[in-house]
Amino acid sequence: MSGQALNWTGYLLRLLFALVLVFASYNPEGYSYYHWTLLQLPAITPAKALLGVVLVIGWVVYLRATLRSLGLIGLALAGAFFGTLIWLFVDLGWVSADTPRALAYLVLFLLSAVLSIGLSWSLIRRRLTGQVDVDEVDE
Repeated sequence: MSGQALNWTGYLLRLLFALVLVFASYNPEGYSYYHWTLLQLPAITPAKALLGVVLVIGWVVYLRATLRSLGLIGLALAGAFFGTLIWLFVDLGWVSADTPRALAYLVLFLLSAVLSIGLSWSLIRRRLTGQVDVDEVDE
């Protein structure tokens, strides 16, 4: 087994980085890469291009790891779970469907949760089942 172990600190760090990635890409407050660059096209600067490349690298790392660990079925189940969770929150009155900003924050947070779970899933599965992914290599 590799030296990686599942713990709350590791998961929370993955979640923190996912939150930074998601909210830096887009957020309802208007302070995001989307608002800074994409709404001002074609005015692109080297700083905007560099940050765009960094964000794409982050998205590729998170999405690739999430797709590899959860697969399409797992990703669909995670989407269904969090989608119905949002529906439940709206139904219970905890979040109003009339406030798009609150719904956007909830969706962005849950997207970050799916990405961080995807990045952590191999470790979670190993802890729950004892199974090791075949692409893991002992060093």
